[in-house]
Amino acid sequence: MAAVTGPARWHRNISAKIAAIPMIATALVIFIGGTTWTVVYSFTNSKLLPREKFIGLAQYERLWSSNKWLISIENLAIYGILSLIFALVIGFILATLLDQKIRYEDTFRTVLLYPFALSFIVTGLAWQWILNPDFGIQHVVRSLGFENFSFDPLYNPDIVIYGVLIAGLWHETGLIMCLMLAGLRGIDEDIWKASRIDGIPMWKTYIFIVIPMMRGIFITAIVLITSGIIKVYDLIVAQTGGGPGISSEVPAKYVYDAMFLSQNLGQGFAASTMMLLTVIIVVVPWAYLEFGGKRK
Repeated sequence: MAAVTGPARWHRNISAKIAAIPMIATALVIFIGGTTWTVVYSFTNSKLLPREKFIGLAQYERLWSSNKWLISIENLAIYGILSLIFALVIGFILATLLDQKIRYEDTFRTVLLYPFALSFIVTGLAWQWILNPDFGIQHVVRSLGFENFSFDPLYNPDIVIYGVLIAGLWHETGLIMCLMLAGLRGIDEDIWKASRIDGIPMWKTYIFIVIPMMRGIFITAIVLITSGIIKVYDLIVAQTGGGPGISSEVPAKYVYDAMFLSQNLGQGFAASTMMLLTVIIVVVPWAYLEFGGKRK
């Protein structure tokens, strides 16, 4: 049967294509248009209101000479890399434990997933109290007789980002665990039987057989974690406010502060553009390898 080509192909599913027009128009006008507007005005001297006075790369030069921005990038790198690694590892380990058909599995799954139902603001405030040295973990341990115990990461500029990381992992690990558990439950039981018959150790079965089969689940988890990393803002605001000093600043907070506190739209647009560029550098090669490679 001859393939449908030319104008006839465009008339197929015409109703669905017409229904998609509002969505496409919204994406073009709001997302692409808004992004283009932000990039263009990052080259201007916009303050409280947008100005069409172009100043070249001056906003970017100021951005990369700012110590606050450099600390923000460093914190995002530390938080992002560790969050991605630990969330995947801890989520997968918890999923493998629950996959053993343990008693009260539903209860454990609900308890572990519950933090994800909370907002980052609630999570940040809760862990601000837990890590407070006056009545948090440090106070409890010292009251047990360990007078020299010290654990106050939110008040130490050198390790404050790791205190934020603890709260972030507590919030997101439950969701990753559920995704991994769904992937494990989708593995054919015959694979487990065959590995036992062949005498393959369980850890090798997971690493060399199960994990490669769960590639789609891992990609989904990575996308979810990465999107949360790039836009991390409310957790920082609720837990540390960017302090002590500027030691826990992140790019999203830098953008907010520049645009609404310093009333410097041009600087905020420049920082936003750099965040967008980072996403593009990561996403485009991955999309090419993921989809373009398969097509070839």
